[in-house]
Amino acid sequence: MQKKNIRTLSFGCRLNALECEKISRMLADVVDSAILINTCSVTAEAERQCAQTLRRLSRENPDAIIFVTGCGATRNRALFQSVSRALVVDNTEKMNLSAYVNALKSADFDLSCSKIEKFKDSEDKLSKKFIQVQNGCNHDCTYCVTRLLRGKNISFPYEDVLADVRAAVQNGFHEIVLTGVDTASYLIQRDGKPFLLADLCENLLTDVPEIKHLRLSSVDPASPEVPKIIALMNQNSRFMPHLHLSMQSGSDTILRAMRRRHDSKKLMDLVKLANGAVSSSADIICGFPGETEDLFQETLQMVHDMNLIHVHAFPYSPRPNTVAATMPNQVPRNISKQRVQQIIEIANQNREKFMQKQIGKTVSVLVEQNNIGRTPDDIDIKIVGTPIKEKTICDVTITGTENNMFIGML
Repeated sequence: MQKKNIRTLSFGCRLNALECEKISRMLADVVDSAILINTCSVTAEAERQCAQTLRRLSRENPDAIIFVTGCGATRNRALFQSVSRALVVDNTEKMNLSAYVNALKSADFDLSCSKIEKFKDSEDKLSKKFIQVQNGCNHDCTYCVTRLLRGKNISFPYEDVLADVRAAVQNGFHEIVLTGVDTASYLIQRDGKPFLLADLCENLLTDVPEIKHLRLSSVDPASPEVPKIIALMNQNSRFMPHLHLSMQSGSDTILRAMRRRHDSKKLMDLVKLANGAVSSSADIICGFPGETEDLFQETLQMVHDMNLIHVHAFPYSPRPNTVAATMPNQVPRNISKQRVQQIIEIANQNREKFMQKQIGKTVSVLVEQNNIGRTPDDIDIKIVGTPIKEKTICDVTITGTENNMFIGML
């Protein structure tokens, strides 16, 4: 039987990579050879990189069928559709096989000799398994184009999530990461009652005892589920004690302009609730319209006060059809970039202080590649001594730090 050659490339969030896995399995039923690109539109730069990569792949593979989907291709369909042999599938239809079949039927080029000449394997060999629990978002943040392109919140049935987790464990993955567009908004009705994110986590830990590490991707700090999650992390050692918060700013003025649902007091309340037992990292947008130097300093101070050990900071990027794109007092990009570096510097200082306090502790580590593992606080650790198989979870004593990672031994 001929082996199917479906190659995938995803941009942006981890969710896109998960969707690529599912779509490629679907495509194997209708084509023998094709390239699938799942695009991102969170920033103008992300969209540009997606289009640039598509043009390159089209030149290198003049006979290949190239399916293009995702937020970037949906927002700017004409740009991606103009590339030779590119078949665009809308974001709302990307998980439906019929959309790809219809795209093939509408193709104006020969499909019979599709072959891939050149494709760099970008598949990452992760030791953890990401599981999607929901899609879409019901909020209306003024800067966000993703919510416009992915639609309203849809939470997946518990039985489906449970099946995905069990399959992952059977395939040797003992660290599970739950993810979605707005993971904290997970909500279904189960047994006639609301079943929320904390319920999902607690039930998975009970129903799948083979899970050794459970993690969450980014969560909205405004969600009433976050305090419950912190409590569950404190109660169950298999639930990794680290939260990545979609914070975006530490200034109440900017948070209101963004239409975020939390304020600086809420952020500090979560820190107090965690009480040092649960570490935190965050996403932060620098240079949002109207962010003066004084307002930026408020965010800088919050990063320090919250002891964030990692920050994914990036310059604000105006996105079409969003409220923020037309706001006055747009911040020059060079200033936004400078602020990104200042934020990262403070986070690095926090991280160094945090790491020094961990020396001497024994922690449960997921081994990834080349004896590099991941601590419960989501920090790299180099394990000296005997080579350890990937996906192994073992107890490691932290003996020191080097190049922004821990050093440890079994």
